Amino acid sequence: MKIFKYTLLLFSLFFISCSEDDNTDYVNSIAAPTNVSAKVSVTQDNTGVVNITPIAEGATSYTVDFGDGSEVSEAIKPGSTVAHTYAEGSYEVAITAVGLNGKKTTVTQTIEVSFKSPENLVVTIANDEAVSKQVNVTANADFALSYKVYFGETEAEEPLEAAIGESISYTYQEAGTYTIKVVVMSAAIATTDYEEEFVVTAIVQPLSSAATPPSRNPEDVISIYSAAYDDVAGTNYFPDWGQGGQGSGWTEFDLNGDTMLQYINLSYQGIALADGTSIDVSQMEYLHLDVWTSGDATNLEISLINNASGVVTEAPVASSLSAGEWATIDIPLSDYTDQGLTVSEIFQLKFVGTPWAEGTVFIDNIYFYKAPSNIPTGLVGTWRLAEEAGSLGVGPSPGDISWFNCDADCVALRACYYDDTYVFGADGSFTNNLGSESWIEGWQGGSDACGAPVAPHDGSSAATYTYNEAAGTVTVNGTGAYIGLAKANNQGELPNVAVPSAITYNVSFLDANTISVYVEAGSGVFWQYKLVRDGAVVSPIAGTWKLAEEAGSLGVGPAPGDISWFNCDADCVGLRACYYDDTYVFGTDGSFANNLGAETWVEGWQGGSDACGTPVAPHDGSATATYNYDAALGTVTISGTGAYIGLAKANNKGELPNVAVPSEITYTVSFIDANTMSVYVEAGSGVFWQYKLVRI
Repeated sequence: MKIFKYTLLLFSLFFISCSEDDNTDYVNSIAAPTNVSAKVSVTQDNTGVVNITPIAEGATSYTVDFGDGSEVSEAIKPGSTVAHTYAEGSYEVAITAVGLNGKKTTVTQTIEVSFKSPENLVVTIANDEAVSKQVNVTANADFALSYKVYFGETEAEEPLEAAIGESISYTYQEAGTYTIKVVVMSAAIATTDYEEEFVVTAIVQPLSSAATPPSRNPEDVISIYSAAYDDVAGTNYFPDWGQGGQGSGWTEFDLNGDTMLQYINLSYQGIALADGTSIDVSQMEYLHLDVWTSGDATNLEISLINNASGVVTEAPVASSLSAGEWATIDIPLSDYTDQGLTVSEIFQLKFVGTPWAEGTVFIDNIYFYKAPSNIPTGLVGTWRLAEEAGSLGVGPSPGDISWFNCDADCVALRACYYDDTYVFGADGSFTNNLGSESWIEGWQGGSDACGAPVAPHDGSSAATYTYNEAAGTVTVNGTGAYIGLAKANNQGELPNVAVPSAITYNVSFLDANTISVYVEAGSGVFWQYKLVRDGAVVSPIAGTWKLAEEAGSLGVGPAPGDISWFNCDADCVGLRACYYDDTYVFGTDGSFANNLGAETWVEGWQGGSDACGTPVAPHDGSATATYNYDAALGTVTISGTGAYIGLAKANNKGELPNVAVPSEITYTVSFIDANTMSVYVEAGSGVFWQYKLVRI
């Protein structure tokens, strides 16, 4: 997908005039291609023909220096293969990937061409330590270039192939013993083969703990089994109830110091509070528990058992489980009370497994909870740092960011950080949404650059918040949850202090959609942030747009940037003036409208004569439509039957009237500048309709 985006940008630039007013600085900021390598295969006929397929991220073309003194290849398109004939020998092949802006990355890769069959073969086959029923195979041999693996699970299977020394992974449907065959290839006709009977295993216990529960006020939680809270005293987690005779078992499983309940071959089992003890959960809202199974248990039925006035009643609620991962289960207590159950004197919980007495489950973090009360609505919503100079800074007092503040260049450099969001839920929940990248500092093991988020500050923490409007403070509860910078907290700056379980910030509203936030991170060190409400930010696509009245602003071809099949030249633009004045209106409220006026270009499939005419329903602007712009993906989706950009006939399924009229169409978009954008849609496989739009 990245390759298509860069190609679209190239298409966009093709139509921009070369005047000094055009701003293409953003192209220069695109990094050189990364992860450059080549897939190599050889014909096994003693001819020495080697097929080389360059691979990279962010490349628009490649060249290959074959390393044998011959001429460097011509430009190679992404996904294409070049064949080269070698004499027997070892060669250092240089693969150069070229980006949109001409930046290059070159790597070398050794290719050994031998007409000897591979020798000294070493094959490693191993069960993956983290993925259940996945097997990893690696083969190395002298004179070898590639190898393929038959994993033996299905008949007439297609083998998986890789370069020698690289790993091949395969996930089986079922555990068991399989015949794995490895075929290792050089340029010789003869191969060297290896075969092994291998036992594929399933992972039957969790390898990591369930997510740490968020910090909660004592009055907002009643805990049965969780290290995060104070449990009800005297609870019996394995009362048996006679199920041991059916083969069921139980134990407390210890995962690197984190204990959890393990019920083996679960028929039914449960938890009993101490004799004479019951709990009133009628003021709580949810029952929470985390459950892990390898897949042998598909469902878990959780019953609450009440003993109001000496009359025992119970009600079940079933939840599905996820094989090989923790299932986070939050059951509204209304699911029990709607069955007529009273929950004022709960004294037992019961678990029933499906299938009966066959599956093993691990259960942790069993507690009842409710959302914090009296949360003002003003803070509820999604917020992010304002993308402007000075929205992040530090100084000796509130309002003073003289020690450091992020200027305009800094904001651009840290784009991966300025798109992080802070979500304050109406239920009191808090979430850091960091995406795939954020700004990772040295103390986190990063290099003060964009990188993958680092736990516990990676948004995985279950967190809550408490907003004290009178005091002007918000407290974020949950280890790893934060606002602004992960390192700044009430005790100081990480890593010089322990990671806190809660951080209190001072907050004030500058207007309904802008807040000022600061935290004193140690004595006299004030980290300060300006946040804007995410929903209040106007989309860059909002406004009224039309096709640019210039040659080439409408066209079609076999790839983005290629409009060789048809493009509207200057005469065509003049002929279709009734079409080039059509507008596409993106409202700030998410609405979308086609404004076509009294006439537009009506094609034959619409009943017209490929000439100006009265707009034809449903493509006449009457549709009630909306749009969703995804800046990260570079797409805009138009929802509403009959709504469209560019040509009414072109959509994701094909071209009308050969396909049904769609209810929505997704286009790929890129901004040439703030008032010019390039749009395309793949209307069926390899048919790219392309438009250049300008804001009016």
